[in-house]
Amino acid sequence: MRRDMGDLFLNLSRSAFRSRFVLTRDDHEYIEVKGWDGVLSHAADFVMERLVPASPRNDGRQTPMKGHPVFIAQHATATCCRGCLAKWHGIEKGVTLAEDDIQHVLGVITAWLQREIEKQPTLKGRIRD
Repeated sequence: MRRDMGDLFLNLSRSAFRSRFVLTRDDHEYIEVKGWDGVLSHAADFVMERLVPASPRNDGRQTPMKGHPVFIAQHATATCCRGCLAKWHGIEKGVTLAEDDIQHVLGVITAWLQREIEKQPTLKGRIRD
C-alpha cells in the first residue's frame, strides 16, 4: 500500500541515511541551466531505464550517489532501486512498473526537488521554464 506523500516525506526525514541528501550549489546551477523541463525529462528517462523493468540491470546499485540532481533526489526519496521502492513505497519487486507507479515515482522526485529549490531563495522562481 502506497503512503500518503506527506507521511512519506515525514518518514524519509526521520531516516539518517535519506535525510542527509541535499542539493549542492552545483546541482542548483545544473537545474537552472537545463531548466525544470529538462531536469524532469532526465528524471523520466532515468526511471524508465533503471526502475521500470521487472529486473533492472544492477538493481540496488543502478543509481549513482552523485553527478545529477535527480540521482540525489532518488536516494533522498528511496526511489533509487526496486528494493527501496518495495520498502518505502509499497511497489512490488519483480514486476514491470505500471503507469501509476511510474507517475508516483516521478511525482515524489519532483516534489523533493521542488522542496530543495525552495530552500535556495536566489533560485526560487527562476528555474521553472
